[in-house]
Amino acid sequence: MVEKYTDEDFEALLSKYDYTFKRGDIVKGVVCAYESDGAIVDIGSKSTAFVPSYEVSSDRKAKAEEVLEKGTEYEFLITQDCDENGRFMLSYKKVHLAHTWAELESVKETDETIAATVTQHVKGGLIVDVSGVQGFIPQGQLCAREAICNPGDKIDVKILTIDKAQNNLILSNKKVYETNMAETRKSVFSQIEVGQVVKGEVVRITDFGAFVNIGGVDCLLPLSQISWKWVEHPTDLLSVGQEINVEIIDIDYDKQRISLSLKNTEPDPWIKAEEELKEGDVKEGIITRIKAFGAFVEVIPGVEALLPQSVLSELQNSKGTILKVGDKIDTKIIKFNPKDKRISLGLSTEEV
Repeated sequence: MVEKYTDEDFEALLSKYDYTFKRGDIVKGVVCAYESDGAIVDIGSKSTAFVPSYEVSSDRKAKAEEVLEKGTEYEFLITQDCDENGRFMLSYKKVHLAHTWAELESVKETDETIAATVTQHVKGGLIVDVSGVQGFIPQGQLCAREAICNPGDKIDVKILTIDKAQNNLILSNKKVYETNMAETRKSVFSQIEVGQVVKGEVVRITDFGAFVNIGGVDCLLPLSQISWKWVEHPTDLLSVGQEINVEIIDIDYDKQRISLSLKNTEPDPWIKAEEELKEGDVKEGIITRIKAFGAFVEVIPGVEALLPQSVLSELQNSKGTILKVGDKIDTKIIKFNPKDKRISLGLSTEEV
C-alpha cells in the first residue's frame, strides 16, 4: 500500500531540509564535481554551492581536485550569499587556515616541533610554508646546513612568535637543533666514562687538534693526543670523515666537554724505552724538530729526546755543516727520566 501525502505534508517535509544559510556561516559540504575554475559542493541546501580555485588553497598553483577529494565532506566558509542562480560562494582555504592558526598557537604553548617547507630565500633568512601559513626564519635562527637548503626542502622548526591578527609567524630551526642537542648530550654523558674506548668520526680539523663526533656530540682530540710521534698538523694523520677509535681522557660535566686521545689506543712506546734504554747508551736517532733551544731526536719510534742547542752547535761545528730535520745522528743518553717521559742527549764519541 502506497502512503499518500497531502500538499501540506510535502511542505512540512521540505521545510525540514530547507536550511537558512548566510554569509559568514561555517557549513559542512560534500564535493560533488569539479569545474575548470573550482569545485561544486553540496551543502544540504536546495541548491549547490561553489568553491573558486583561489579559495581552495593558499598555493595559487594548486587545483581544486588536488586538494578536495570528490565525495568527501569538508568544512567551508560561506563568503557570498546565494546569487541569482541560488548558488552560494564558499571558501575552504579560510576555514583550513583558521584551524591551522589554532593548531600553531597550541604548538607554541607546548613548545613542540613542526615541519615547514622552504619556499624561498630572502635577505635575512628563509620564507617557509607551515600547513598553508607563511612563516619566516631569520638567518640567526638557522643551523648552518639549513641555511643552504633549497625550495621544497622540509625542515623542523619551533615557533618563536605568532600573531594571527598581523599574519605574522616567526620560526626557529636553531632552537630545534639546540633542543635535540641537549637531549643527545644528556644521553651521551650518561653513558660514557674516563678510560672508555669508543668509535667516532672526524668532523672538523683545526690547527690545535680535531673534533670527533661521538654519538652526536663533538669532542676535542688535542694535537698532543693524536700520536706518540711528533705531529706537525692534524692533517698529517687525520682527514674529515675518517672513523677512528679514541679513548675518553676527560669529561667536564659542567661545561659539557669531552676530551679524547687517539695515541692512548696504541702501545705506549715509553714502556719499551724504559725496557731498552739507559743512561750512557749511544743511540742513532733522527732529527724530528729543530727549535731555538735545541733539536728533538727520535731515538726509538715514538720517543723523542732533546739535544740542547749548545750541543747541537758543537756537533754542527765539528761536522762543518748545518743539520736539518730528517738527518740521522749518533747521540749519547745523558739523563733518562721515563716517569716524566724526558731524555736529555749529548754527543757520542763518534760524533765529536
